[in-house]
Amino acid sequence: MNGFQQSQRLLSLPPYIFSEINNIKAEAQKRGVDLLSLAIGDPDQPTPEPIIRELQKASAEPLNHAYSPYEGTLSFRTEVAKWFQGRFGVQLNPENEVLALIGSKEGIAHFPLAFVNPGDKCLYPSPGYPIFSTAIQLAGGIPIPLPHRWENQFQPDLNELETLLLIHQPKYILVNFPCNPTSATCSREVMTEMVALARKHRTILVSDNAYSEMYFDKKDKPLSLLEIPGAKEVAIEFHSLSKTFNMTGWRIAFAVGNPELIAGLLRVKTNIDSGPLLAVQKASEFALANAEPLIEPIRKLYFERREIVLNEMNRMGIETFYPKATFFVWAKVPGKELSMDFAKRLIANQGLVVTPGIGFGKEGEGFFRLALTVPTAQLKEAMIRLEKALKS
Repeated sequence: MNGFQQSQRLLSLPPYIFSEINNIKAEAQKRGVDLLSLAIGDPDQPTPEPIIRELQKASAEPLNHAYSPYEGTLSFRTEVAKWFQGRFGVQLNPENEVLALIGSKEGIAHFPLAFVNPGDKCLYPSPGYPIFSTAIQLAGGIPIPLPHRWENQFQPDLNELETLLLIHQPKYILVNFPCNPTSATCSREVMTEMVALARKHRTILVSDNAYSEMYFDKKDKPLSLLEIPGAKEVAIEFHSLSKTFNMTGWRIAFAVGNPELIAGLLRVKTNIDSGPLLAVQKASEFALANAEPLIEPIRKLYFERREIVLNEMNRMGIETFYPKATFFVWAKVPGKELSMDFAKRLIANQGLVVTPGIGFGKEGEGFFRLALTVPTAQLKEAMIRLEKALKS
């Protein structure tokens, strides 16, 4: 039996960039090409051993094999609040201002189901993680790109933002700093103005802060949107343990912020999924309580890899956006080649896989993204292949 038609909401979605890249990779592998991929931001290093031991201990407890409360355990949410206070100086009530998630992607995808009605408009960053716009579409909303450009350090132009607010009256504005794909961080001044605009226009602020701990200078740590006075009146922020502790497959994250926004997201969760695995929550409590000694070696490794890539690309004459955070390097495509054509050529000629900027939105055209999530030896090999491709 065949001929089943997918829903219009699915058919209206643009192609997912990583699926396209996977198809190109598969074709190259059929031809016997030796692939080296810097396209996916999935840490190559294991989860720190102390966290694994905590998971093993918690998994041995029969009580941890039951359903989790939808909102997560109170002990996990309390540990989140303690960590947040220590890291950002923001007090949270674990009872109603913290929500456990099965990954921040889950929370970001479910949030518009709680607050977006069909036809509502929402602003999202471009270039930006593709789920930002597709989540809005799947909820029946209309995604409106908020351009982030090189000349503004990939922060929004505040005059342009206010114009979009006046024209579209969006239900929410989504911000992502440190940013995937650009690695851009946001100044306190710009964040303060965004909060003021959101309050003025009665618009929700949604902050994806999954990379807050992937920074390279302790004197210039990324901010939480909730540090800004008045932000909690209008904002919800998503955090993840995935990148911070090399725990991408564990599917554990949390949302914090305005109690009404948290309650709406929780109501969606109670109708769609469950809380994270109890044993994972217990291990994550340990991770948050011991965050700095666990994260510092991870940061150090990415710093070393970042320096290799920046030095080599600078030597080749490739212009890069200097990454203060994340494990991504965002660079200009040499010459006038389109980003997808450049990515295809790298795969065909050298078996090197990068992510074309166009996959992150119109403003991503002319750029490509590298992930620092491969062993150092492979990263050096990737730079050799990149230089060969530029000379061919």
